[in-house]
Amino acid sequence: MTLDFLQPGMAGKVLGLTAVGDLGQRLMDLGFHPGVELKVIRNAPLRDPLEVQMLGYFISLRHNEARFVEVERL
Repeated sequence: MTLDFLQPGMAGKVLGLTAVGDLGQRLMDLGFHPGVELKVIRNAPLRDPLEVQMLGYFISLRHNEARFVEVERL
C-alpha cells in the first residue's frame, strides 16, 4: 500500500520508497525511511496536499509524491 491510500486518522509505518533521483532524495531528506511511523492528519479540500505527522513534525506532500512511499497500515 502507498501513503496516498491512507485516510485521515490512519497510521502507518514506512516500508520503503519507489522514487528515484531527486524525488527519492527529497523524500529521504524529509525523513521517510523504513521503520518510521507516521499518521495522516488531513487532506486539503481537493485531496491535495496530504498532511502527515512523523518524527515530531508535520509534512505536506502532494498525492503524486505520496504514491512513492510504501507503507504498512498500523
